[in-house]
Amino acid sequence: MSHVAAPPFAHSSGPRNAKIALVGEAWGEQEELVKKPFVGYSGQELTKMLREAGIRRFDCFLTNVFALRPKDNQIESLCVPKAEAGPCAELPDLGKKGKYLHPQYIPELLRLKTELDTVRPNIIIALGGTATWALLNSSKIMSIRGAIADSLLCPGIKVLPTYHPAGVLRNWAWRPIAIADFLKAERESAFPQIIRRKRFVTWPDTIEEITEWINRHNVLSPSCVLSVDIETKLRQIEMIGFAPSPESALVVPFIDASRAENSYWPTLDMERRAWRLVRDVLEGPATKVFQNGLYDLQYILRAGIRPKACGHDTMLLHHSLYPEMQKSLGFLGSIYSNEASWKLFRVRGDELKKDE
Repeated sequence: MSHVAAPPFAHSSGPRNAKIALVGEAWGEQEELVKKPFVGYSGQELTKMLREAGIRRFDCFLTNVFALRPKDNQIESLCVPKAEAGPCAELPDLGKKGKYLHPQYIPELLRLKTELDTVRPNIIIALGGTATWALLNSSKIMSIRGAIADSLLCPGIKVLPTYHPAGVLRNWAWRPIAIADFLKAERESAFPQIIRRKRFVTWPDTIEEITEWINRHNVLSPSCVLSVDIETKLRQIEMIGFAPSPESALVVPFIDASRAENSYWPTLDMERRAWRLVRDVLEGPATKVFQNGLYDLQYILRAGIRPKACGHDTMLLHHSLYPEMQKSLGFLGSIYSNEASWKLFRVRGDELKKDE
């Protein structure tokens, strides 16, 4: 028997001109009784977290991916093996690996799309993996949480994935992270566009390009504040990056497995010259900013370089302000920017994904 979804807005709440929409997973016990989203314990916690982020719940549009209660509150009960999924086999698996949405529930996705396309909020907060799956075709909430992206279900509407309040009730350490995401959503709700800085990364083919970049950005000056980061491979420095501003960066590569002897530089002399320029920058008077600098510095010191003016460490500064939060570079990016971790743009073989 096919499933027929209720008419749009029959089981939603909030104004239809809201700037913020919140999308949850499905009904729980209390929601099933009143046929409205977020009225149980998780809904009460959601209201509290929104209030702490400066968002009034009654200003938001609230709905669920599925306006129904799954059996035993398990979203997997709505799933079938891929061979039985029909058109839903084109979507990512849902909940658990190998479990795909039963085709009879496609009307629920169409109902959700109609609601959101009608409201056209400036931002949708996807609460949990199922909402993220429906809106962004990915249920990997732990990887993409906090990053702004364009909805695949409703193109032209930006989405911010974060933890579901029911998950927060099970893992209280997620609460300040979700509130930080709500704070970002409140800022992003002022405009519909995804606004990001234009960034220019120099990947040099010649030593002269490195020299020109160093001179152009005046990174040997005492007044310069310079971000430094390395990538390692086989216990060696694969590449090292410098950024004197959010808009410009230089990456100096050293290891390239696709080239002779695994070296990026075609001659030993060129590699030595590149290392000398890197040493000049690191041993120069510019104030250096690291992320988990103790890790980077062990490799830099092993290379025979003695960096000077190592003034700041973003991981330690963040941890001193918010000790209850995670402190990886990807996490800091998810909190302080609207972009995903750069690691998500890499695939096996170190090939870069194309920007779609």
